[in-house]
Amino acid sequence: MAKRVSVDRWLFTVVLLLVFIGLVMVFSASAVMAKERFGSASTFLFKQTAWAVAGLIAMLLAMRVDYRRYKSPALVFCTLGFTTLLLIGVFFLDRSHNTHRWIRFGGFSLQPSELAKPALILFLAFFLHNRLKSIDDWRNTLLPAVAPTLVFLALIVLQPDLGTAIACAGITASVMFVAGMRARYFGYAFVASLLPLYFLLFHVSWRRDRMLAFLNPFADPQGRGFHMIQSLIAVSTGGLTGVGLMEGKQKLFYLPEPHTDFIFAVISEELGLIGAVVVVTMFAIFLVRGVRIALKIEDPFGRLMATGITCMVCLQAFINVSVVLGLMPTKGIPLPFVSYGGSSIFVMLLCAGVLLNISKQIE
Repeated sequence: MAKRVSVDRWLFTVVLLLVFIGLVMVFSASAVMAKERFGSASTFLFKQTAWAVAGLIAMLLAMRVDYRRYKSPALVFCTLGFTTLLLIGVFFLDRSHNTHRWIRFGGFSLQPSELAKPALILFLAFFLHNRLKSIDDWRNTLLPAVAPTLVFLALIVLQPDLGTAIACAGITASVMFVAGMRARYFGYAFVASLLPLYFLLFHVSWRRDRMLAFLNPFADPQGRGFHMIQSLIAVSTGGLTGVGLMEGKQKLFYLPEPHTDFIFAVISEELGLIGAVVVVTMFAIFLVRGVRIALKIEDPFGRLMATGITCMVCLQAFINVSVVLGLMPTKGIPLPFVSYGGSSIFVMLLCAGVLLNISKQIE
């Protein structure tokens, strides 16, 4: 059968729609705050639009580049090394929001941890695609495969950014699973992670407060439970059809970061259950099409790349929505393609372009 000459149109359409919805909702969620802080209601919209345009250009270019060119060892290890240097470099810069997560230049900022996810996907696909038959060789395959992940996890946790570290671990697990790693190794990894997670969650005061707020936010409604309660109020206020675009109240200095981590709460309030379900459905379509591409592509490198990219997008969406709905403790994970954040939308669109190119190679 001849190769496809066009990309997956469902996937392409969903990505464009999510970007459009994101731009609209970023403006709605940030207009009042931007006017108060910067004197212009469009400040965040202009920045997000600039990054979105750059990301769409990168996506279109990636769609035209044969994904097999990324097998180059020089490209893989340069990407891995460059990302490592950026993750280390942030510790030598000034803190922002009490963290070392951003590299700022001019009016823009770069978050190296966003680059860590595609860097890991590229490395794992490159390293494992011709080692599938020896995937259970822990000395020559498993340890070298997970070593960059462990380094990245340590650096990201130190920023500190446990949410992104967990996302990176989930991406690695999904690629290793598709590569054929046996279940017992996942069990070993889970047991080994329990003690570090215990100390990170319960021996760091602000994370412990988040856990307590998750278990019972109404025990301290004006303190540690405030964020989650405001998010739940926003979601419940929307009803079926929402209060109307730009008409939400919780974004008016009640919701923390309404244009980033809690933008799904603004969507739920202003567009209602219908709008929220539409957004979730789009991510479900992304998941289904991404899994379809991974299953149909015969090249192991392409299969592992498609798996990692699909997991990256859908796992982040799942975490973000779960946090907004009070199903998980608060984490700083943006909603892919939708939340404000230049690094996030650019990286997501670039990776979507790679996934769309893989879809062109399905026979």
